[in-house]
Amino acid sequence: MGGSTGNLHVVTPVSTERLTAGFSLPDVPRALAAQHDQYMTNAVRVRGLRKEYPGHVAVDGLDLDIERGEVFALLGPNGAGKTTTVEILEGHRNRTAGEALVLGEDPGTAGRKWRSRLGIVLQTANDAAELTVAETVRHFAKYYADPLDPMEVVEKVGLTEKAGTRVKSLSGGQRRRVDVALGIVGRPELVFLDEPTTGFDPEARHQFWGLIKDLTTEGTTILLTTHYLDEAEALADRVAVIARGRVVAEGTPQTLGGRAGAEATVRWEDERGTHLERTNFPTKVIHELSAGGRELAGLTVTRPTLEDVYLDLIGERK
Repeated sequence: MGGSTGNLHVVTPVSTERLTAGFSLPDVPRALAAQHDQYMTNAVRVRGLRKEYPGHVAVDGLDLDIERGEVFALLGPNGAGKTTTVEILEGHRNRTAGEALVLGEDPGTAGRKWRSRLGIVLQTANDAAELTVAETVRHFAKYYADPLDPMEVVEKVGLTEKAGTRVKSLSGGQRRRVDVALGIVGRPELVFLDEPTTGFDPEARHQFWGLIKDLTTEGTTILLTTHYLDEAEALADRVAVIARGRVVAEGTPQTLGGRAGAEATVRWEDERGTHLERTNFPTKVIHELSAGGRELAGLTVTRPTLEDVYLDLIGERK
């Protein structure tokens, strides 16, 4: 590819035809571009994740994809592997095998800059209980290079009137709002929410749901773990059910486990009592029953609830 004269080296140009001979160049860029696009659109990508302890496998070949900007709920009974999986994704626990990418990096080796892109809201946290709400948020904001304005965050979580109140004096729902404030003050791209409304009364739960929905409108990705199926149905774009360390089903709350296509149950009452019919064509059944203008008292049409499907998937149907 070149010659020399004395100490002078002459490089002979190589033609494009010679470099590309025998290669199908369009195939390589296309494959790389597709892979790059997948990594860019996924906040989380997991393949074959495994975590072993002596005599116990906590996570057994788990696969998972979470798109940027969505709310993704992990459901499963205690001991299913949810907490272990989340801790691995947060970078708090090493995995035994498998691949994991969170915001494009391996959580097992990623550094502080990567961690600053995460927000973690633990199930229980008792930090800075003696500080006021405003003092707590200001304190945590100092850990980030480009935090949100602490008082704007306090307002965002609905605690402006409590800004001067000590954290230990807040109600449970208000305390969780402080936890969320600490989780979002660093402008995270991905927020981990672990059982966020445990112990809440119904009113406080619905108020908290409103806060989470507000976060999603700003493009924040949220990974939610919860035992409340109505919470997953209200908040999640997609859900995955984990049992025995594996994902056994994944989909939207409306389609999980074939829920959308499951048989409907038509129930009605007449002079002979209460009747029940399971069918894939409830409209047809109702039309036939009401032929001639017949009134159907107590008419209901139901399909399996998310709880019904969940219990079937984890093998706990009574």
